[in-house]
Amino acid sequence: MGPAVRRPRADARRNYDRLLATADTVFREQGTGASLEGIARRAGVAIGTLYGHFPNRRALVGAVLRERNESLFDAGDALAESPPEEALRRWIDLVVEHAASYQGLAELLADGVDDEASELHASCARMADIGERLVTRAVEAGVVRQEVTGADVFALMNAGAWTWEHASAEQAARLVAYTIDGLLVNRRSA
Repeated sequence: MGPAVRRPRADARRNYDRLLATADTVFREQGTGASLEGIARRAGVAIGTLYGHFPNRRALVGAVLRERNESLFDAGDALAESPPEEALRRWIDLVVEHAASYQGLAELLADGVDDEASELHASCARMADIGERLVTRAVEAGVVRQEVTGADVFALMNAGAWTWEHASAEQAARLVAYTIDGLLVNRRSA
């Protein structure tokens, strides 16, 4: 029989939950670069309490996104049942909107995909994997050009989210739509 697993104290769990809720609100208002001290203060805890639960900013962002990421991944997995072009377009739109929810998140996701030490790496890798599967399916269906890769799609999603953050949702939608149109097989020559 192994050692007993201790459940967190009720006050520690309340602090954790309050920090997540506060961080979500502050990140939406101020972006992922918001002051961690400000988040702790607004949650009514000391900065040491925040760092006791989340050793760095990426850990806090990753925890805040965990539930939203799972919903996103479920939606991405369900797209395997949709027509290939529609599935790819929908996945890109979902991820762009997701990454644009907090200013600065697109940059953290772009950095996290290649940084295995990042707390966001597993989520980024899963996003990239879903995109890769949808691209492969679209290429095999003859909808998307042969040379298009999942990495291209991941870069497009981050560019769309960055544009949403720094320009507007409308500009991001146009950028994404034009780029996807460029990825498609030219049907006029078929």
